[in-house]
Amino acid sequence: MSFDTFNFHPQIKAGIVSAGYLIPTPIQARAIPSALAGRDLFGLAETGTGKTAAFVLPILQKMMNGPRGKLRTLILSPTRELAEQTHQSIKSLARNTTLRSTTIYGGVSTAPQVKALRAGVDIVVACPGRLLDLVGDGDIDLSKVEILVLDEADRMFDMGFLPDIRRI
Repeated sequence: MSFDTFNFHPQIKAGIVSAGYLIPTPIQARAIPSALAGRDLFGLAETGTGKTAAFVLPILQKMMNGPRGKLRTLILSPTRELAEQTHQSIKSLARNTTLRSTTIYGGVSTAPQVKALRAGVDIVVACPGRLLDLVGDGDIDLSKVEILVLDEADRMFDMGFLPDIRRI
């Protein structure tokens, strides 16, 4: 099996090639077809097995159709490090598209985050606490979100984010 099996948009295929992906990992081979079909997923795999690409690639494919600069995908992450890592994967895989993403997390100024949101983004990778702050301040509107990913959900729950996730 190769990534060609999934019939990704040519601009996404170019990102896959640029990222050096040749053959889907087991989690990718199982998750991508279901995600492309619009099904809800729950995935569990070891670190380094390509889980991020397993959910990012179908998201990018879906988002190739539709408006740009409108928040349509929200990825919740337990830590800023994971949020940044996911954002970098998105940037790499979407490099040949016009899709834009940004990160939102605490411990840094909100000004650059709000500026990015106002400029228009398609995908937000956020930690729950800062996201709720920006929602409360009216700086982000989640009403048009079509896709929600809880990345490392078990870890977020262990860290006490369940009430925040329910609010979101």
